[in-house]
Amino acid sequence: MLLPAAGAVAAPSTSLPASVASHRHQDTSIPLPGASSAEGIAKGEGSTFYAGDLGLGDIFRGDIRKGTAELFIDAPDGRAAVGLKADVRNDLLFVSGGGTGQAYVYDTETGAAVADFQLATGDAFINDVTLTRDGAYFTDSRSAELYFVPVGDHGELGEPETIALSGPAAVVTPGFNLNGITSVGRGRTLIVAHSANHAIYTVDPETGVSADIATGALPNVDGILAKGDTVYAVQNRINQVSRIDLSKDLTRGEVEDVITSPLFNVPTTVALFGNTLALVNAKFGVVDPGGYEVVTVSAR
Repeated sequence: MLLPAAGAVAAPSTSLPASVASHRHQDTSIPLPGASSAEGIAKGEGSTFYAGDLGLGDIFRGDIRKGTAELFIDAPDGRAAVGLKADVRNDLLFVSGGGTGQAYVYDTETGAAVADFQLATGDAFINDVTLTRDGAYFTDSRSAELYFVPVGDHGELGEPETIALSGPAAVVTPGFNLNGITSVGRGRTLIVAHSANHAIYTVDPETGVSADIATGALPNVDGILAKGDTVYAVQNRINQVSRIDLSKDLTRGEVEDVITSPLFNVPTTVALFGNTLALVNAKFGVVDPGGYEVVTVSAR
């Protein structure tokens, strides 16, 4: 996620070779009724998705197949909802709390609050979250740290741990730094997006050591999602998703495709349902957004 800025939304990038095709078919829009803002999305069980109201912290639940969504969790005042991930096995939803410095956990069956954690204080922005077998990892866009919340075999939650980063992902500049996060190799390696550096990096979750993934510049990189040796990188203000094929050693990545849609309006995060990508339009900088929605496009 990047904070709203004044001015018009930029057009999709055309800097890549003509051989990189755009996909403009099977696009649909699913309204989030009553949402005052939007940012995060997570895949639930089957065709279920969860999407967050950035400013209010509310959570919507919808169905990709049916093309519907409704308010699921009316969050307490003072909360925010940025990145989301659903732990289907344990019926838990993990929510990044943005400028509150917090993370929230909800029961996906009842919508009840399970836990909240103060991950950071001061000038923090808890931006995104990914899940591995061991637990949930959160990024902070204003600090060279990750935060880890252990999750046991039966969904029991441990105390948060701070992972200090080193290497290129540890660069902190004014504005937004660490952003999206995902994992590969059954959680043995994390991948983070760095908005200010226009880059993605690997991170060792045990040591915090980061390393380059050579892809070329990824301007406006926001939410990311790994599937096998593929990473989908959302580039919010240029309204596109880069599909990146990773090398086996994770040192390089080649942009094999750029996915665009006339329905994109500053997409921020992405979830994968088979061969379908679902993205939230955050509409940062749009004067009259006319509501908020999830957009689905082909992943190929």
